[in-house]
Amino acid sequence: MSGRVRQFWQQITEGTANDQLWAQLRSEARTSYRLYSREVDWVRGEKESRWQRSKRIARSFFWAMVLKLSPARRVLFVAALVLLFFPGFDLRYRGAIFEMPNLAFFGAIILLVLFALELADRVTMKRDLQIAKEIQGWMMPTAAPVIPGLEISFATRPANTVAGDYYDTFFRPLLNDGETCNNTLLIVVADVAGKSVPAALLMATLRASLRTLAGACTGLPELMLRLNRYACEQNASGQRFTTVFLAEFDLTTRQLTYINAGHNWPVLRRTSGAVERLERGGLPIGVLRTAQYEYGTTKLSPGDMLLIFTDGLIEAENEREEEFGEQRTFAVLDATAGASASYILQNLMSAADQFVGAAPQHDDITCLVLRETST
Repeated sequence: MSGRVRQFWQQITEGTANDQLWAQLRSEARTSYRLYSREVDWVRGEKESRWQRSKRIARSFFWAMVLKLSPARRVLFVAALVLLFFPGFDLRYRGAIFEMPNLAFFGAIILLVLFALELADRVTMKRDLQIAKEIQGWMMPTAAPVIPGLEISFATRPANTVAGDYYDTFFRPLLNDGETCNNTLLIVVADVAGKSVPAALLMATLRASLRTLAGACTGLPELMLRLNRYACEQNASGQRFTTVFLAEFDLTTRQLTYINAGHNWPVLRRTSGAVERLERGGLPIGVLRTAQYEYGTTKLSPGDMLLIFTDGLIEAENEREEEFGEQRTFAVLDATAGASASYILQNLMSAADQFVGAAPQHDDITCLVLRETST
């Protein structure tokens, strides 16, 4: 009998250790709490007693959960609660006694049916999201172009199945033909406001438009202007914007020309240990159609390292809601100075993972490390 119990437990937990199960449960509970608590008014009224406030908050939580269901499933849920909390009663009328049997069992059955319906929706959605993840994976580069004297390494980790972060490195297409200019490398890291499917869809349109415009624009400023105009056309409601760091690297002169459209300032660490932040640019794209962008230039020397990242890295939180922050990011860069781009990236992502621990990931994390190795 004990063997069957162990086999059953192994199948249920998939071999996950008890401490990991508890950590996962706490993480999911926090995520659910944040979801429902957004709809609760936590401010206590002047004439509201503690008991009244507790009742109001409990009622708000109840409606926050119930209204997530479809109308038909709300009816099932309420019926199940009635049968569970009022399982049976006696009704006396003019000497007659009507006995209502205990129907708690049927309430549990209704809850089980409701659970099955919600689970079916979740499985269907998960399957669709998995397909979307595969399609998104096809759009992202799996390996950086091999360039003598230059190391490029990148990694991304979505908060959900699909992400709104975008990164790419590709040779600039020549104007008016299908050939590419192997002397000019375009580098882009972008972060669409929001997460999951809406952000992923906008990310796909951004990639397509960038790839198209890269072969039609003469310079980086013109490319960013036209990319912004396109983003504004797709953002008619004004609720979505995208931060973009777009750079053009000349493989002959080793000069980096860049525009930072509201993105986190990349970190350029020189071999001497000096740090520069690439901040010149303008507004995020999709905000203002007439926005103007200024570009900056810098030259990479042997041993220089450039880190481009999205805000999901520095805003990653642990269980105490402390952020990973730039200070810890700089500490990793100092500790890995002189190492390869892939080693620096691996250590940075590992440091973030160790800091976060079992806390849920709230935002997509994307990092790109570029290191000059030519002599």
